[in-house]
This record gives sequence, structure tokens and C-alpha cells, in this order.
Amino acid sequence: VDTDMRGEDTEPTRPHRQPEAERIDPPSRRRVLRTVLTAAAGSIVPSAIDLNGARTWAGAALQPQGSASGAAQDGAMTFESLSAEAQSRAAAPYATPPADLPPALAGLDYDGYRHIVFRPSESVHLGRHFSAQLFHRGFLQRKRVALYLQPRGGPARPIPYESRLFAFGGRLAGQSFAPDLGFAGFRLHYAFPETPAWRPKGFQEEFLVFLGASYFRLRAAGQEYGLSARGLAIGTGAPEGEEFPDFTAHWLCEPEPEARSLTVLSLLDSPSVSGAYRFVITPGDPARIAVTTALFPRRPIPRLGLAPLTSMFLYGQNGPGARDAKPFDDFRPQVHDSDGLCVATAADRLWRPLVNGRKQPQISAFAAQPLAGFGLLQRERSFAAYLDVEARQEARPGLWVAPDPGSAFAEGAVQLYEIPSAEEYMDNIVAAYVPAAPVQPGTDLRLGYTLTTVGAEPAEAIPQAALARVTETRFGSAERLRPTEPPNPARRLCVIDFEGPSLPKGADEAVAAEVSASAGTLHEPVANFVPQTGGWRIYVEWRPPQPMPAGDIVLRAQLMRGTTPLSETWDAVV
Repeated sequence: VDTDMRGEDTEPTRPHRQPEAERIDPPSRRRVLRTVLTAAAGSIVPSAIDLNGARTWAGAALQPQGSASGAAQDGAMTFESLSAEAQSRAAAPYATPPADLPPALAGLDYDGYRHIVFRPSESVHLGRHFSAQLFHRGFLQRKRVALYLQPRGGPARPIPYESRLFAFGGRLAGQSFAPDLGFAGFRLHYAFPETPAWRPKGFQEEFLVFLGASYFRLRAAGQEYGLSARGLAIGTGAPEGEEFPDFTAHWLCEPEPEARSLTVLSLLDSPSVSGAYRFVITPGDPARIAVTTALFPRRPIPRLGLAPLTSMFLYGQNGPGARDAKPFDDFRPQVHDSDGLCVATAADRLWRPLVNGRKQPQISAFAAQPLAGFGLLQRERSFAAYLDVEARQEARPGLWVAPDPGSAFAEGAVQLYEIPSAEEYMDNIVAAYVPAAPVQPGTDLRLGYTLTTVGAEPAEAIPQAALARVTETRFGSAERLRPTEPPNPARRLCVIDFEGPSLPKGADEAVAAEVSASAGTLHEPVANFVPQTGGWRIYVEWRPPQPMPAGDIVLRAQLMRGTTPLSETWDAVV
């Protein structure tokens, strides 16, 4: 994975610890991200590292009480007919959506919006095992999203807005709104086969939310919500700021009565592109979404992010992680929804621990060809690492993106955007696949990929299962264990722990550490078996260059037996 870093920007926000069913974070994330990106400027800082050598209505606005296109009027909405609709919209000028909320809803604050609660008795039932609940517009959720029910036979039917679907509390108590108000999004519930005995029979648990721009959030059985996926990212990290496409309409496709998978069709639109999406959703542990999309650019897109993921990293095993970053005064040892980026090729896998606290935002690019997959993961799964009873960050999922064979992921790079943040309600991490060539209008882009939740590893979704994974990254003064005279406080000891079923189960002199640094020097690398964990550990001392360069320095380490890799490649910045 070829690596380069750029000093640039990216960001999103979310209110802290609101009930999962009422999360309203994507739009607030979006506003902060736009503010940060507008102020950003980027200069590329090359790295000497090589691994395998990584809004919203367009045209006529969608009317929630009518169909989005002639295709839906004449028959069932399919991915093919939705693709034709997206292509037609891309040929028309983009129209900015109106801000048409009634004053009572537009003036809501966060607490006021939480007083609007969907009545579970009004859920949209989808077969025996699924149902949908709907989100009201208001506060930050200003835009209308058209929702349709696509029966197994016949044309799609709009899901009409009615005030009786919601319970209004606070200052909205007793109010009602016009039928053309529409909805902000929806969430899906599912009757997991292994529902605890104390749950009522037929209980359906929420597991997927579509709310705000093109954001959606997925979790597996037993997990908490954490990071978000997005339909598309445009210009993330660009000096001119990011463009946020919206899902402007969704079709909930009625499944067979006993089906355990559900299909949702979605229309995406923005000033630069229109697109059709098909999500084939299979809840469980893990949960999976097979994504198929057809994108139709209106204008050139220099930096198009495919299969983007958005998460939060405040601080981890080494605090924020950036050089000279100020530590957080917090009783919790770690605070993050993801702790690293994993990138895989057909022959190798890389692990990049996340970093916060730089002076400026940064982009790192990992050119992995052919790309086998990438994901933002939460590898630290113990409560003791977080001590947060409410957030349960040890139970938050990772997401793995696996491109379909022959999909449009052949030439390009996985780009990681890390934005300095002092607040845990700020999503400051973005990862996406960016094609090498700018996307041009008149050329449609069709691709497919699968999103899979990841909990404890090893996980079936992540390739190269034989390679051990990085479980711990620690830095400290090398003077503590390897003192020199005179002392040199700049010397750092790097300690990297690995675990995996293919590692030797005892001491083995044939196992060695292979290490490299983009600047400075590495000394006395040692690979040891760790009997307390059954894993292996690399110790290596890094001595920084003088003078110290302004940007990141990349260190790499891997367990080897001769010329055979035993582990993924640890790829960390100092």
C-alpha cells in the first residue's frame, strides 16, 4: 500500500450519548465538516513507505405524496428503473432543495426534537421479521426525504405523512402538521432468531438507520451503534470544501413473509452527481449489506470517495497519538469508536493505528492494487480499556468494505482523513476509496461492494486470515529499558503486540522482526513470544532525525519467518 500524507481537512459531529433510536448526528457532523474543510489547505507530504506497490433534490423536487418518476408510476420500482431515473436527473440542472419547515419545527433545539417520538404501533411491517419506523423532520433534520413501499407485485406506493404517526411532547404537544411535510429518514427493526427470553415474543430490535445526507449506521446483534457508512463522499479534504450528497428517496421493498433479508432502493442526488443504490440487507452477527450503485456525474469530480466510512477517535493506547499532542484529562483510559484502519490486498494486509491531536488535518493514501478490502475497526474489545458504562465503546462495530470482483476499485487508493478534535461528539475520521482518475460527466460509474460488521477478530470478512493481527501499539521512552550515557530523551521504544492462530505457540528462533522507518533510524528489533497472551511482541527503538521534519514519520514492522510474512504490516506514524 503506497502511502502519502497530506495536511488537509475532514469532519462531522454528533450529540453525545443520545438514545440510539433518536440519533440526529449526521447533519451536525456535516455542518462541522463543511466548516473545517472550507478553511483547509493541502500540501502533500510524501512517505517512503510501500506495501504491495493504497443537495439534494435535482430537477423537480421529489414530492412525498407522489412518485419520483414515471418508472414508479408505470410499474414496480427496480434498480434498473431507478438507475434510469438517476441518469435522467443527472442530465438536468441541479435544484437546491427549499427550506420549507414550519417555524415550530425549524426553531426546535436538540431537546425539543427529542420530544417527537414515532409510535411503534404505526410501524411499517415488512414481512414477518422486519419493520420500519420513521423520523420526523425538524431541528437539524430539515430536508424532506420521500419514502415508498414497494409491494412484491404492482407499483410502489408513497408512505404518506400523518401527524398521528408521532407523539409530540414539550412545546409541540397537541400540534399537527400538513400532509405534505414528509419524513427525514427511517430505521429498520428485525426479529433476531436468538432474542433473549425476557423479550416479548416477536420482539423486533433496531439495527439500521438512514438519517441525514447519505449517512447510514449498521450494527450486528449484541453491538452498539458506532461508526457510520455513507453513500458517497465528494471532495473530502479538498481546500474548497466537501459536497454532501443526499439520499432524497427510499423504496422499502416488501420481502417474502419468511425472508431474513430486505432490499432498499435509494436515490442519491447532489450538485455533482445523481445515483441509484440497491441495498440488500441481512441482519445478524455479522450484519451485511450488499451495495450496488450506478452513478451519473453532472460535472467533473476530482476527488470522489467510494464506500466512505466515518468514525470518531479522540485518544487511545498512546493518548491522542500525535507528536507533542496535549493529553486528555479524563478518567477513561481510551475514547474512540474506531482505533485503526485496515487495508488488504490479495497478498498482504496493513494496520494503521488512528491519530488525533495534530496541528492540522491530514490525509494518508494507501494504494492497494488489487484492493481486497478496507475497514475502520474497533479492535480493543475490553470494557477495562474504556470504563464507560453508557457508551459501551467495547461493543461498537467495525465495518469492512469488500469490493465485488471487477468493480470500479481497480486503480486508486484508500484515503484516510484525520482531523484534530477535542470533543468525542465530533466524528473526525473518514476513510474512502478514491479512484486515481477524476470522474467525468457523461461516463457512468457502476460498482458493487459488501459492507460487513466486525466485532472480535479474527473475522471471516477480513482476508488473509493466516496473518496475525496487531492488538496493541505502545510507545515510551527507550531510556527506561535501554539507558544511554548521556541520556537521550528523544529515543522512543516501540512495542507492538500481535495475535493470530498461525503464530508459533512458543519461542521460535526462526521468527524475526522486519522493520523500516521513513525518517530516523530503528535499532535492535526483537521478536518475542508472550506466554501471558499466547501472542508475539516486537520491541524496536526509534531514534528521530535531527532536525525533526514537520510532518509525520511512518514506522513499519512485521513478523517474519525467513521470507514468509507471519503478520499483517504495522504502519504507524510518530
